[in-house]
Amino acid sequence: MALTESFYPNISSPLLAESDTTILDVLTSSRWQGVQKFSRRDAALDPLLLAVAASAGTHTTRNHYHHDFFPGAQADAAARPKRGTENTNKPQERKRMSYVSKQGPRRLRLQPTISSQPASQAISLVGLSPTSSIEVKCMARTRIPTPHGPVFLHLYHNNRDSKEHLAIVVDPAQYSDDSSVLAPPIRSRSLDAVWSDDETDMDRIIRGAYVGKLSATSQHPSRPSPHQPSPTSSIPSPLVRIHSECFTGETVGSIRCDCGEQLDEAIRLISQPISLPDNASPNSRTMPGRGAVVYLKQEGRGIGLLSKIRAYNLQDLGHDTVTANLMLGHQADERGYEIAVAILRDLGLGSELGEGVRLLTNNPDKVQALEKEGLRVVERVQMVPRSWRQRSHSHADTGEAGLGKAAGVTMIGGEAVRGEDLDKYLRTKILRMGHMLPLYLADGQAAS
Repeated sequence: MALTESFYPNISSPLLAESDTTILDVLTSSRWQGVQKFSRRDAALDPLLLAVAASAGTHTTRNHYHHDFFPGAQADAAARPKRGTENTNKPQERKRMSYVSKQGPRRLRLQPTISSQPASQAISLVGLSPTSSIEVKCMARTRIPTPHGPVFLHLYHNNRDSKEHLAIVVDPAQYSDDSSVLAPPIRSRSLDAVWSDDETDMDRIIRGAYVGKLSATSQHPSRPSPHQPSPTSSIPSPLVRIHSECFTGETVGSIRCDCGEQLDEAIRLISQPISLPDNASPNSRTMPGRGAVVYLKQEGRGIGLLSKIRAYNLQDLGHDTVTANLMLGHQADERGYEIAVAILRDLGLGSELGEGVRLLTNNPDKVQALEKEGLRVVERVQMVPRSWRQRSHSHADTGEAGLGKAAGVTMIGGEAVRGEDLDKYLRTKILRMGHMLPLYLADGQAAS
């Protein structure tokens, strides 16, 4: 009972059972003498706890599971010591471990990376050239009837993110395989390519690689084009809009922004007949409208729907859309256009060998960003809000939506909308983001 008395000098030995003495001997013995061997506590318990903590994946929380604890749930399995099977009889030097964060603050991660390589070899987080880093592939194409006429919806995958970006192509020439049309059809080269040696004509038709109008009696699979059709200089360049997803404006019908109206207006403008010069065609002075809307999944100018909803609450507190983004730790505009340019090039638009584009936008930064990625913009086409164009409308501005009944492709429809929130948003885009719109057109609508 010497061991018992040394641990409990003030407690008489009858109060301590013989089993307690045995447990104390087991816990304090440097070496277990029995048949069964007990591994060290940190060999069995710590890796188990860490494995359970990380079992939900590497992105469960930003602040905990992106840090490397030894032995580390995210560490290389080959580099981890197998402590559960190690020989506990041999004394081993215990290495002092430190906590190493694998994720820096967000404000640092958003900045371009600093490299010790020469400037010609350094790669930044933004501004990557689509020709060298972005690969897109049109996975499917189908005809969509809209109030403005039929369009072809293209769904794209890419090697930059896991989002399914879209291209809405307006091009009646795709209904015909006649080579005598005035302008070349706007077709996806990746969709028309041969995907496998054993693919059938029906495989191609199901994914949308067909020509003409698909029906039960008309089924003509397309074939890869050996060369890109050369544009005709006398034909106006196609009208193109780069549009970012807006759930609140397009699906819910929110008039905090003009996104729903802009999407509908872009498709309407692209679908309008194009006036031809005298030398373009001796038989016709107009041709059907043609162009595309590239629909990017970057909600809320790139900050995501969650942050966008929080930004709306800050706007209700009196802040504008730019200040609200900054208060949440975001930039005023975090959108990127590399994927959009790659999609347009797949459609044969905007490259040096293909057709230049007339860009529907009021944002000079967007024009600069697209040209930086190599898109050939031959003209910027202004998009004036419908309510500003109709400033003499008899509907008084009461802060509520004045919705018309004309059909459109979004919840907003085809008529103008009005509201105090929308007017503040448009003014902020002009005054703080440099959008090129005549502000005097809003003087007759809502007070600033």
